[in-house]
Amino acid sequence: VYVPSTRPRPISATAKMPARMATARPMVVRAIRTDARKNPRSKRVAAASVDASTTVENVVIIGSGPAGYTAAIYAARANLKPVVFEGYQAGGVRGGQLMTTTEVENFPGFPEGITGPDLMDRMRQQAERWGSELHTEDVEYVDLTQRPFTVRSSDREVKANAIILATGATAVRLNIPNEHTFWSRGISACAICDGASPLFKGQELAVVGGGDTATEEAIYLTKYGKHVHLLVRGEKMRASKAMQNRVLENKNITVHFNTQVEDVYGDEKGRMAGVHLFDSQTNEKRDLEINGLFYGIGHKPNSSIFADQVETDSKGYVLVDNGGPETSVEGVFSAGDLHDTEWRQAVTAAGSGCQAAIACERYLTGEDLVQEYVHKYVEKPKTAEAAPHNTTKEEFDSNAVRFRGQYALRKLYHESDKLISVLYTSPGCGPCRSLKPILSKIVDEYGEQIKFVEINVDEDPDIAEAAGVMGTPCVQFFKNKKRVHVINGVKMKSEYRKVIETNA
Repeated sequence: VYVPSTRPRPISATAKMPARMATARPMVVRAIRTDARKNPRSKRVAAASVDASTTVENVVIIGSGPAGYTAAIYAARANLKPVVFEGYQAGGVRGGQLMTTTEVENFPGFPEGITGPDLMDRMRQQAERWGSELHTEDVEYVDLTQRPFTVRSSDREVKANAIILATGATAVRLNIPNEHTFWSRGISACAICDGASPLFKGQELAVVGGGDTATEEAIYLTKYGKHVHLLVRGEKMRASKAMQNRVLENKNITVHFNTQVEDVYGDEKGRMAGVHLFDSQTNEKRDLEINGLFYGIGHKPNSSIFADQVETDSKGYVLVDNGGPETSVEGVFSAGDLHDTEWRQAVTAAGSGCQAAIACERYLTGEDLVQEYVHKYVEKPKTAEAAPHNTTKEEFDSNAVRFRGQYALRKLYHESDKLISVLYTSPGCGPCRSLKPILSKIVDEYGEQIKFVEINVDEDPDIAEAAGVMGTPCVQFFKNKKRVHVINGVKMKSEYRKVIETNA
């Protein structure tokens, strides 16, 4: 619960201090913070008239991932009550690139490592604990030309005195001729999401790239594929030494240097059958028979929605002042991979989010724009969650709405006259985690009009293969023993609602 504060704002009240220090320190800290550093290129935009009834937030954070969530944690602990638009579909799923990462072994504090999705879940929970207002929605419009700034999402419009841009970057594609034809039918930009698909199990697979992303994906795919080929376009890998050693020592991975992808081709049944390659030094051409091609060739910044309002470089990266968070517009700050062209690590993105939040607080204080909120945190009782398990014959209840596993699906498919929504997921699939709570809310909306079944493709590969699932997440809808619709990936809530309303 947040309540507006009626007392003078203690700038540094987020940490407990002895009483004798608490009386003196705020004055010193305020003197420092009102002298916030400004980007010499920053421009002050004109203030617009705002209706007195309009709520103006302290700060809106656009984007999630380690940068966005860290900015939210720091801003919330400073009693700014940040409004966070996490993203939904544009620029990738909620949580950013780490939602498609397996083991993160270099983030401090996790000596045994942690998966990317688990790390993002923890950061999100921490931001929420301190009172961040989180919306899993895409931002569709931003106006930075007048104050207060305007941010409009798919579901709401918000006014704010400051903005933190943490929209990150998305995977780059090769743009080869047959890419569209075989996208999600043999070509993927997410080995973590799609590697467990029956389409790739026991098959010859290839990964394009030579950095940490590509080497990590190659290693991950050895769990499912017969053999993995790493296609390095240059004469050496750019990955860390540790990742290079893991790849070179893995007998299930073959590394091809100076290898460029010209195109992919299919067989007589329309399935991907191989890739046309050429040597970048000799121009020698050859074919490699594979059934799956995964991209790990870098990313591009997600800056298009505001690129014409803040200064960017030729590639779309936001320009900041001497590595800090200040952009060319006063009150607008950048965090993470949106401006980082060199380091691009989870830990540096988190540090960047911290910088942006602190700079934002200093700016709002210096401009006397702060409305302080005091967050009253209520500790939630900790309960042990049972591990998800497939619905058994004894547990099956035809009157229930939610089920898991192939027994329930077969039973409902043959006996229920309701619309059946089937969500296919895979272990470690970050987008699957983002989609589950959203689908759960949609299922709640329609109550007993539908039946919902979750299928783990790793546990029930036969069902996934029979359904033609080529990647996760995938939602299929069945009615009267017929498949009526398929939605691959993460889509807008309205798309799922439309299918249900049309067929339920």
